[in-house]
Amino acid sequence: MTQSQSQPAAQPFTLPHFYMPHPARLNPHLEAARTHSRQWARQMNMLEGSGIWDQRDLDAHDYALLCAYTHPECSEEALNLVTDWYVWVFFFDDHFLEEFKRTLDREGGKAYLDRLPAFMPMDLDAPMPEPTNQVEAGLADLWRRTVPAMSLDWRRRFAESTENLLNESLWELSNININRISNPVEYIEMRRKVGGAPWSAGLVEYATGAEVPAAVAGSRALRVLKDAFSDAVHLRNDLFSYQREIEDEGELSNGVLVLETFLNCSTQEAADAVNDLITSRLQQFEDTVFTELPTLFADQGLDPAGCAAVLAYAKGLQDWQSGGHEWHMRSSRYMNGGGAGEPGAAAAPWSPLVFGGLGTQGLGALATGALGLGTSAADLPTALRTAGSQRVRRRSHVPHQPVGPSRLPDFFMPFTTTLSPHLGAARRNVVSWAQRTGLLQPQPGVPFSAIWDEDALVRFDFALCAAGLHPDATPDELDLSTQWLTWGTYADDYYPAVFGRTGDVAGALATTKRLSALMPVDTADRAPEPANALERGLADLWARTAGPMDPDARRTFKATVDAMTASWLWELDNMVLHRVPDPVDYIEMRRATFGSDLTMSLSRLGHGRQVPPEVYRSGPMRSLENAAADYACLLNDVFSYQKEIEYEGEVHNGVLVVQNFFDCDYPTALAIVHDLMTSRMREFQHIATNQLPILYDDFKLSPEARATLDGYVKELENWLAGILTWHQGCRRYRPEYLRHHPGTTGWNPGATGLGTSAARVPGAAGTVVG
Repeated sequence: MTQSQSQPAAQPFTLPHFYMPHPARLNPHLEAARTHSRQWARQMNMLEGSGIWDQRDLDAHDYALLCAYTHPECSEEALNLVTDWYVWVFFFDDHFLEEFKRTLDREGGKAYLDRLPAFMPMDLDAPMPEPTNQVEAGLADLWRRTVPAMSLDWRRRFAESTENLLNESLWELSNININRISNPVEYIEMRRKVGGAPWSAGLVEYATGAEVPAAVAGSRALRVLKDAFSDAVHLRNDLFSYQREIEDEGELSNGVLVLETFLNCSTQEAADAVNDLITSRLQQFEDTVFTELPTLFADQGLDPAGCAAVLAYAKGLQDWQSGGHEWHMRSSRYMNGGGAGEPGAAAAPWSPLVFGGLGTQGLGALATGALGLGTSAADLPTALRTAGSQRVRRRSHVPHQPVGPSRLPDFFMPFTTTLSPHLGAARRNVVSWAQRTGLLQPQPGVPFSAIWDEDALVRFDFALCAAGLHPDATPDELDLSTQWLTWGTYADDYYPAVFGRTGDVAGALATTKRLSALMPVDTADRAPEPANALERGLADLWARTAGPMDPDARRTFKATVDAMTASWLWELDNMVLHRVPDPVDYIEMRRATFGSDLTMSLSRLGHGRQVPPEVYRSGPMRSLENAAADYACLLNDVFSYQKEIEYEGEVHNGVLVVQNFFDCDYPTALAIVHDLMTSRMREFQHIATNQLPILYDDFKLSPEARATLDGYVKELENWLAGILTWHQGCRRYRPEYLRHHPGTTGWNPGATGLGTSAARVPGAAGTVVG
């Protein structure tokens, strides 16, 4: 079936033109995997008598075909094992649906899920409980057969992905219970866990025999590869499964439904928008391979074997992407107009291509015009024109376009601001501190470093921001908060002015490493002598803030500062490449450029040991923090639009990102951003009111721990209200104070300010903001 043909009348929309440049291939061991998977599923009691499947269901779904397409090069033994994993995970999905989603039995679902981690011990000699159902029995068998071939680092990562995949099903169940459709940002984040593509990425490492080196497994480049892969896989599944999930299962977790609701558009328009997002995520994957991996390899000094393993992993993710699409076109489980062929159909011929170091079937297959099963079902010229126009838009933004004063909508803010009585003193003291550290003068021998003077600092009024974020601060605490905001904003203005204007990426990287060295975790370690105002400011703040902390707290604090400074390198790369970010990548990185993780980490440290760390890692807590961060980041983007777009030639602004992605005008993009802000605020309220009480019960928290977390929510409320008050009161973004200064890009102190939930750190000098 080609995409130009009409779909059956019963289908809710016509499948769009898919961008799929990497051809699908078929593993020659397909029939062996089919036979093995039937035997294994019957051995695990998943077929006749299970109440979930019989053999006809398993044969129709054809998970062996899925794995043969997504892992075309692995051995028969590896294909059999990987196929068993997919039989297990799909059985789990259907089993959980029948047992708990259809009955809305959240308590039973939680008890069911709580037992499963016991079947994934890190120590292979550790005993497992006796399985009580097919899911437990299958997991126990698969874990024993898989992990001996993998490192302890891989086991931890894969177990975490598996737990996320299983546990976040409760999030879906909670949304069904309250008849709630999530917003797009929340949906994409949570879909990664519920949808399981990060879990699939772990099996790619096993099937390719290319385990990602531990030294780079947590890097931004590898995270983006996995996230972009996951988003495209999940959103594609949403297109094919919309009819099944919405009409038959009553699901609310589907990207088409989410955009249909959020954009208030038709189902067809929502499906087309989802496909545009799939294309964007695939292009993000390609950009990361070609622009970020080489830098990562050089920076980490990765040996040839390690580089080859990462590239083989990236190629394995490509194979999965194309093979997964082809399987969706054929499986009876999904809406595909009857399928592109019979489940057992042989693969179309394909020709090996060598491209860019990824070996056969590289990312550049598109450029050669190579076709395979992944593209044979599509109107290829239309798909490529659409994908090409997206890529051109992302790189053809004209900087410094006149846009006029920033338009400010009626912001939804349910919280009120109380200001610290020590505001006046903090305003005076921050000027003295900035003069003492040298922030208000050009740096000797550093072109374009004259970015601030005293008048600018007074206009920016960071003390007003800190006073709203932490109204109960002592004078010393408020000074420290104000000065963190000042340093962070100065640093983020400094990077694009000094390094962006000259394209000095190497200089920026060296500076970032120097900043990290100025924050020693061990007090016995000697930090380098600060060489300029940027370094003097950080060294002073580090000593006053981290010095009194214990080593674990200091290590956590340092990691969050490092994450913020590293995110400025990402911004610099986009400036040099003249690339408007992908909207998903932008929102997630904006939290880092904003300093959100830094300041929220400090807030957690201030809560002491009475709150288990796993509570902060839970889905509801991360969603709460992300909702708050996104609201404030986008708020800053709305206020700073003219400053950044017209006067600074920036590409890191949420309104611009939306304009570029949806190819719409400023008012339309502003309306979408404002709607998303309101949605994120309501999400914050929803989690605090409805999900946190359930979380408290799930973790059986003490009254003291519950009170601490309630206080943390109040801090975030102060943070949200205070950041709006600061934007309305400072003079950083008012048209009458803007002037063209091509070398300077604003860090949006609100970003730092926002990520600055003031926190009392035990033993520290005072309240810390980031």
